[in-house]
Amino acid sequence: MNHFFFTYGDGVGDIDLNKLLNFHKSHGKLATVTAVNPPGRFGILKINETNDVEQFNEKPDIGNSWINGGFFVLEPAVIDYIPDYNVAWEAEPLQAITKNNQLSAYKHNGFWQPMDTIAEKRYLEELYLSNSAPWKLWE
Repeated sequence: MNHFFFTYGDGVGDIDLNKLLNFHKSHGKLATVTAVNPPGRFGILKINETNDVEQFNEKPDIGNSWINGGFFVLEPAVIDYIPDYNVAWEAEPLQAITKNNQLSAYKHNGFWQPMDTIAEKRYLEELYLSNSAPWKLWE
């Protein structure tokens, strides 16, 4: 059995799967995660020692922060890192893979959007229904 793709299914992106796979193959690791810059979701407060708000940024661009975008390429040996069905992938398995220097990050700078809230669901539906969904790469 060869490498395989894995995703959570709660987000979409215009990730070029061929580039992701080629990146994974070129790095020789057990796992590759797609790293994305998250959309600003909350207002950021800068609070001083007397609890005065010195700065307020509503939904700022997070910039150089990278998060797990939920799209992976994995080698079959990652199964050895999963002790049983009750273990969350992000907990013990992914942390152990990282500790063993077997996780690489494919940085995706294109479109990526989670669907964790009703507002995000509506946003994604609106994009799809208006034929402007960046992740819709088929047809």
